[in-house]
Amino acid sequence: MNGFIKRRKTKKVRVGDIFIGGDAPITVQSMTNTDTRNIEETIEQIKKLEEAGCQIIRVAVPDMEAAQAIGSIKKAISIPLVADILLITGWHWNP
Repeated sequence: MNGFIKRRKTKKVRVGDIFIGGDAPITVQSMTNTDTRNIEETIEQIKKLEEAGCQIIRVAVPDMEAAQAIGSIKKAISIPLVADILLITGWHWNP
């Protein structure tokens, strides 16, 4: 054993200008813990994470107001943004 963890084979995909998976180098990702609807606070947190070395950021999108905030947030940051869209419905399927 050479002391390194063996990486699982995965498909290489592009997120913004960064590649993840496959033979791409490991990237640092994080998720905000702000209310995405609070644009200024979310941007501030993303910029702090970017200064700390974060390369990809994820934000929660629980509703339409949060979805509408994404455009303003994206314009103010320079790292790729991934929106985690939360699907909550009152419909349930029972086989």
